[in-house]
Amino acid sequence: MSTYKEVLNKGKKFTRKHKKETSATELLLLHFSSLEPTELYLNYDQEMPEEQEDAFFRGLNRYLIDQVPVQQIIGYVYFYGHKFKVTNQALIPRFETEELVANVLILYDEYFQNKKAKLVDIGTGSGCLAIALAKEESNLEVVATDISKEAIALAKENANALSVDVEFYVGDLLEPIKDKKFDILVSNPPYIPLDEEVDELIYKNEPHLALFGGEDGLKFYHLILEKADSILNDSAIIAFEHGYDKANEIKQLAIDKFPEALIYTLKDMQKLDRMTFIIKGFEKKAEKL
Repeated sequence: MSTYKEVLNKGKKFTRKHKKETSATELLLLHFSSLEPTELYLNYDQEMPEEQEDAFFRGLNRYLIDQVPVQQIIGYVYFYGHKFKVTNQALIPRFETEELVANVLILYDEYFQNKKAKLVDIGTGSGCLAIALAKEESNLEVVATDISKEAIALAKENANALSVDVEFYVGDLLEPIKDKKFDILVSNPPYIPLDEEVDELIYKNEPHLALFGGEDGLKFYHLILEKADSILNDSAIIAFEHGYDKANEIKQLAIDKFPEALIYTLKDMQKLDRMTFIIKGFEKKAEKL
């Protein structure tokens, strides 16, 4: 039998041969070893049980040969410090979206100051946005919608696993909650243009319904902004994640619909224009960059 370290090195060599990131190999070893990170480190020179080694290389083959995302192989991903179940029925939560959560929480603190507020997540997918926000701020009453019954089933499962109270609705965008009113609307809708080339790993394994946003990638921003005012209170916040090259167009859409609002874009940690915020109806504060 080989040691954990020997198995890892062999796996990394195999991964590099296929021109893939070795960080995926480390995640797979950690998962199939059934050890905590510190335990694995302390046991690097111990022999890895044969059944675990076999399972690890089967998983690695699924990633490298069958082109299955690591998150779907191990069945989960950590998002904002919380463990979310992952399937091929919803978009895999990305680390960039964690920044949207962080900024929405900052805006909640700034504008609502520990008061109760109602928030809706449009196109929730796995539920990562809605659930993380509900988990982090108990004063938020959170609702989420998605057109996919399978995605909503997954989101409900994640909410139950994390003991979070989120109200889920199946339906197209704002339609299921058209008779309700909210203080905050968040959304990370599909935003890849139809003619844009997508990595094979993503194209083969994640629902196209959650990836593509019409000819120019802006379809769902148009649709959400068209009706957003009908479900928002007079003073409210809209928070979008979007493609890094669509910030100016989305900002103009927002200006057209909410000409009196404070509208600004923020960059993500990779210095890309990733989030746009619309603050309407509140007493004017200093303009943001």
